[in-house]
Amino acid sequence: MIGRGTAGPVSSERHGITQVSWFCRSTVTGCVKCRSYSPVVQLRLALNCGFKRSQNEGLGATARADSGARGRIDVRKPLYAVLTLLGALLLAFKAHAAQPVDWQINFQPAATEIMREIAWFNDYTLWFIVPISILVLLLLIIVILRFRAGANPTPSKTSHNTTIEVVWTLGPVIILLFLAIPSFQLLTAQYTPPSEPQLTVKAVGYQWYWGYEYQVEEEVSFDSIMLSDDDRASYGKEDRSEYPRLLAVDNELVVPVDTTVRLLVTAADVIHAFAMPAFGVKMDAVPGRLNETWFHAEREGLYYGQCSELCGKDHAYMPIAIRVVSPENYGTWLAAAADDVEAANAQLMASISDAKSSIEVAATDAQKIKE
Repeated sequence: MIGRGTAGPVSSERHGITQVSWFCRSTVTGCVKCRSYSPVVQLRLALNCGFKRSQNEGLGATARADSGARGRIDVRKPLYAVLTLLGALLLAFKAHAAQPVDWQINFQPAATEIMREIAWFNDYTLWFIVPISILVLLLLIIVILRFRAGANPTPSKTSHNTTIEVVWTLGPVIILLFLAIPSFQLLTAQYTPPSEPQLTVKAVGYQWYWGYEYQVEEEVSFDSIMLSDDDRASYGKEDRSEYPRLLAVDNELVVPVDTTVRLLVTAADVIHAFAMPAFGVKMDAVPGRLNETWFHAEREGLYYGQCSELCGKDHAYMPIAIRVVSPENYGTWLAAAADDVEAANAQLMASISDAKSSIEVAATDAQKIKE
């Protein structure tokens, strides 16, 4: 769940701009109000304004600039100041790439409430599956050892036992009820958006790439094709840790954070399936049929999925990439994408790169303060 805690305003009037942000106790997980500001704005608030919170209301460190020495910071409680600053940095820039990792045995980190519920239900069912598996294994061992021909040369001819029959009938029924109720609740939630969708995007599956159409005033549509190694340099996506092979695309689907997005899924040739593990989304794309799903991404970042329906020889080369950005960056990108999608993507990547650089500088300053 999104962290919640007591929050207080912090204002900044530097550079001629008055800004207000809220920093809550749950700095690492963050809250919706905190994440509503862009990473750069939050970073400025963290570095330039300090945190006017006491120890009783969080990490309680107060930092103020020394007017007599340019750029020197007087920290009253160095340890608390460093911890608070690092926490704010985690909150200010949480963008990451959600993708498969080597030896992965669990789900990708959840970026939506629905995916968290799916992960919870997975863990919940294990509390039933593991004991049942152990019980069945023990029964098999008992049968093998106790009722083998050598240990039991004269087998029983008992054919009915009322008690056993009642137990093995009611037991599974009760277990299935404990599984069915949360399962139906989760299934209902997957098809029930928490609010009226603020953005509608149509995803069309082709052999073997995806096309996206934004349902906005000015038409924005483009194709998303798997990025080849030869094109990495021209698209500025040479970092394989962020743009992995067979998952990176030339044009990502860009959506704003903390926004309910309606996704209309269809196909133009054969059956495909739109799957995004971190969002808990999987919807078949059927030619001549328009299926609907939704997601509400809570963290900025670059998320990867793939077509999950066998659709031909290049089925394995049909990745899905969704870039979740701040509302400000999304608005800028959407305006530019109406004219040139590739130029808008390049501008967006540059903005994100600048934010990363600012945070790296801030992390270095925090380390110096700690030392």
